[in-house]
Amino acid sequence: MREKKYHIALIIALFCFQQLKAQPPIIEKSPVADTIAPPNTSFIIGNIIITGNRKTKDKVILRELPFRIGEQYELKELVEKFEIARRQLVNISLFNRVIVAARNFDGNKVDITVEVKERWYLFPVPIFEPVDRNLNQWLVEQKGSLSRVNYGGKLFYSNATGWNDKLRAGFIAGYTKQFSFNYMRPYIDKKLKWGVNVGLSIGKNKEVTYNTINDKQVFVKDENNFLRRYVNTNLELSYRKAIKTRHRFGISYTIEDLKDTVIKLNPSYFKFNQNKLQYAGLYYIMTYYDLDYMPYPTKGLAAEIQVTKNGFNKNLDMWGLSVKSSRYWQLSSKTYFNLNLYGAIKLPFKQPYYNKRFLGYGDAYLQGYEYYVADGVAGGFVKTSLARQFLKFDVRLPSKKGGESYRIPFRIFAKTYGNAGYVHDPEPGKNRLSNKMLYSGGFGIDVVTFYDITLKLEYSFNQLGQNGLFLHSNSIF
Repeated sequence: MREKKYHIALIIALFCFQQLKAQPPIIEKSPVADTIAPPNTSFIIGNIIITGNRKTKDKVILRELPFRIGEQYELKELVEKFEIARRQLVNISLFNRVIVAARNFDGNKVDITVEVKERWYLFPVPIFEPVDRNLNQWLVEQKGSLSRVNYGGKLFYSNATGWNDKLRAGFIAGYTKQFSFNYMRPYIDKKLKWGVNVGLSIGKNKEVTYNTINDKQVFVKDENNFLRRYVNTNLELSYRKAIKTRHRFGISYTIEDLKDTVIKLNPSYFKFNQNKLQYAGLYYIMTYYDLDYMPYPTKGLAAEIQVTKNGFNKNLDMWGLSVKSSRYWQLSSKTYFNLNLYGAIKLPFKQPYYNKRFLGYGDAYLQGYEYYVADGVAGGFVKTSLARQFLKFDVRLPSKKGGESYRIPFRIFAKTYGNAGYVHDPEPGKNRLSNKMLYSGGFGIDVVTFYDITLKLEYSFNQLGQNGLFLHSNSIF
């Protein structure tokens, strides 16, 4: 038990350390004007003055503003535009503080000031993370085994050239041996509409998930040999005409090479009893975000549509379509309701094991079924939650004499939730969660702190008569 507690504390501490990429953003109402004017008074925007951006290009900030020089708005509408601008600039994760205000009135002409305080952008970060699907599975089913942990280091360099670009490079040892590199630049043209993203990962494993039996992953391991080697690479173009919607067009290439040991245990892992698969892929992703605060939304809408085509021959041929949507309503000053929908389909229905991952992977899961997976080729879920904020406070950190003091904000919510889902698998084998409706529910506490951190402590019940305490982190879907 002591070892498990140590593991939990270590995971949470390192997780928080990785998120200390910036002090929390100071979210405050921006002053509208230095003078009082009737609400139906119209103002013409004169100059837009940007201060505090030592590295970030002015064009990146101007790109997020919902107004331009020369446009005319009534005072009430101008107030709404200021709040949208502040929210957009906070959500691009470049600044600790954002204030948008009106200044220098000259008749009905007004200048706008945008004051920002930049984050710290360059961070080398240690890696210590379990390889299992979630923390609960690692601690309970795998006994917190350190042999199932990846460790190493990553370099995070955000805003590398001042254009909100992101550079990521990592070296991983432990359970997986891997090198990864990714560079994303959202703006490559003068109008700041097109972007590019390129990535590469190369790795190998001594342990492989070769099948799903009784709705749980089963593994095979060879201490002396690597059972899996893989290469993944992708090139992506993105298009963002306005503010809320982004389109991404990508091409990928994947190599999966398995030892015969794996194929003997599951001949259907790939098609035709093969132990090596090479394929190209195409994908299109459309995302829409209109949220008040990305790490923990309480108002707004988020949606994603993804179309994929993996493989172009008899060895692999799959079309995929998935849709995600999450809607948030503020019912009162401290009470919020969330509706979360997900649906996906893979065609044709007859797919090898390699393509049948569905629920229980990534952010597509039902609370209460954290120890299970449901493989298949079609299905989805609906989730609802009702949350109420009951605590809000700041912890101030000591500062040097005469320097600015930093504060760590905390917001704590109590919530209750319910889930329903379904997965269709034409060849379920020895699995019982596919081809039936699944239900679960529970209650919990969400802790919102540093800009990127949301910790969720949940006590869930499922229709199998099981219940338990689970820990999750950020996910708007």
